[in-house]
Amino acid sequence: MSTPNPQLLVAAAQQTLGVGKRRGPPQATCLHLAGEVLAVARGLKPALLYDCNGADASKIQSYLEELQRLGFLTLGLHILEIGENSLIVSPEHVCRHLGEVLLGTIAFVDVSGSQSHPSICSLDQLQDLKGLVTEIIVHLQGLQTTLSLAVSRSRLHSTGWNFCTVFGILLGYPVPYTFHLNQGGDNCLALTPLRVFTARISWLLGQPPVLLYSFSVPESLFPALKDILSNWEKDLRTRCRTQNDFADLSISSEIVTLLAVAL
Repeated sequence: MSTPNPQLLVAAAQQTLGVGKRRGPPQATCLHLAGEVLAVARGLKPALLYDCNGADASKIQSYLEELQRLGFLTLGLHILEIGENSLIVSPEHVCRHLGEVLLGTIAFVDVSGSQSHPSICSLDQLQDLKGLVTEIIVHLQGLQTTLSLAVSRSRLHSTGWNFCTVFGILLGYPVPYTFHLNQGGDNCLALTPLRVFTARISWLLGQPPVLLYSFSVPESLFPALKDILSNWEKDLRTRCRTQNDFADLSISSEIVTLLAVAL
C-alpha cells in the first residue's frame, strides 16, 4: 500500500470530522489519527478510542470511508459505540485479543478508593468483567458474518459498565486498572509512584512518531507484573515485524507521582 499525500489525509479528516461550523481537527492531529487508524488495521493495537473532538460515530464512519476511497485502507474497520464513546476496531484483531484476555494473558490492578494501596487481581476474580469480555466477543463475532469490506458500526448496551477497565482491555493495555463502581470514582493512586509506559513508532517522514500505547502501573507492583509487561513488549515487537508501514518501535518508561489521578 502506498501512503497518500499527507495533505489528502488532512483534508479527509477536516472535511468529514467537523462539528457544527468548525472543520475537523488541526493538521498534526489529523496525521496522527490516520497513523493510529492504520495501526489498528495492521493489528498493532486492538482498538482506537476516538477523542480528537466531538465528532459522532456517523462522521467517523464517513472519515474511514474516505480513507478507503483514497486507498489508505484496504479492509473494512468497525466503529463500536459504547456509552457516549466511539472506538475504531478491526473485529478480527480485537476478537483475537479478547480471546487471549480470557486465557489470562493480562493482569488487573484494583485501585478502589477504599484500599490503602493498589493490589493485583486476575480476571477470574472479576466475574462480571469476564462476562462483559465474552459479551463483546459474541457481539463482534456475530457481526463478522455480515461484514464486508465496508466500514460498519454498532452499539453495545453498556449500563453499569466500568468504562475505565473495559476500555483498558479494548485498547490493549497489559495491566488495566479496575475499581468498585459502588464506591464512586475515587481511587488510591494519589501520591503513588507510577511507572508510565509509552510505545511510539515511526510512520511518515518528517512527522512525529505515532503514539501506540500509553499506560501506567504502580511502581510498587512493577516487580510482580514484570513478566506480563515483558510478554506484552515481546508480542508487540513481533507484530511490528509482520508489517511494512511502520518502523523503529520505541518503548520507554518513566516514574511519575501525581497529587490526583483521573481514570
